Amino acid sequence: MTKQDFQRLSHFRYQLRCFLRQSEDICRQHGVTPLQYQLLLHLKGFEGREWASMGELAERLQAKHHGTVALVDRCEQLGLVERRPARQDRRRIEVHLLPKGAELAARIAELHQPELRHLQEEFQLPGWPRQP
Repeated sequence: MTKQDFQRLSHFRYQLRCFLRQSEDICRQHGVTPLQYQLLLHLKGFEGREWASMGELAERLQAKHHGTVALVDRCEQLGLVERRPARQDRRRIEVHLLPKGAELAARIAELHQPELRHLQEEFQLPGWPRQP
């Protein structure tokens, strides 16, 4: 790898860390951890439906199943999500976003938009994030 390759990688990691640090601050100002926000975000943004399974959430979060269960427990205690048995297979559990969780996810996501626009410009990412 060349010096320029390392400079690009360093710059990318720096910008990514700046985004994550700002995201952490925004989440904490709204009374949730960054991981709790990510759970809400993945539920709100899950493609094709309004819920996800524990396994799907664990994959999205890149976390172990038992860690995801504990995270869902904490979010459930805060009134942000709830577990429901699946209609077709009552043994399967769906995690649903409650109105309080959806509102919080939307509020926090909105506060991320300026930094996302900055990253879009910085890395010339066409069409992301999508503008209304």
